Amino acid sequence: MIRNSIDVASRVSPRLSALLDSRLNDPDIEQPITLSNVRHFLADLLPADFKEAERLHHFDVDVSLLDELDGLIDEYGESAFALDFVPANASEPLSRVIEAVVNDENRENPPTLAAVRDALVDGLGARLVGEGVLDEDEDDTLLPELDALIEHFGADTLAEGLVRYE
Repeated sequence: MIRNSIDVASRVSPRLSALLDSRLNDPDIEQPITLSNVRHFLADLLPADFKEAERLHHFDVDVSLLDELDGLIDEYGESAFALDFVPANASEPLSRVIEAVVNDENRENPPTLAAVRDALVDGLGARLVGEGVLDEDEDDTLLPELDALIEHFGADTLAEGLVRYE
């Protein structure tokens, strides 16, 4: 399966993104989750009379998650990975780490995810815990989260674009 090279997640409504994210984070579901899997899940949640009416008439509901999902399936196919349609951002603790790397006066170029990972491996997380920027328990989750972002976006992705402002 070829991954979508454009940022399709930016075209997904927040409601559908939340649904996709909840399916991806369900530990009882085997991976990978496709758009077709999510459509079947969503259709099973609808009342039987709505499913029958939808099948016969396909009502035009502008904000319908099912319609939005059907549009994505029409464009990208049933076997497209749901993960590609969920915007990925760094958690708040990882965002603080990224900002620390971005604000490093000794840095010449904008940091990539790989550069942030290198900084963490070199002790940045421990330093930020010592400075009170991070809690001790937050430091333990940073590398796995960063590795997941690297796997999804690639090591050369600019890290600042994944900062989540809350």
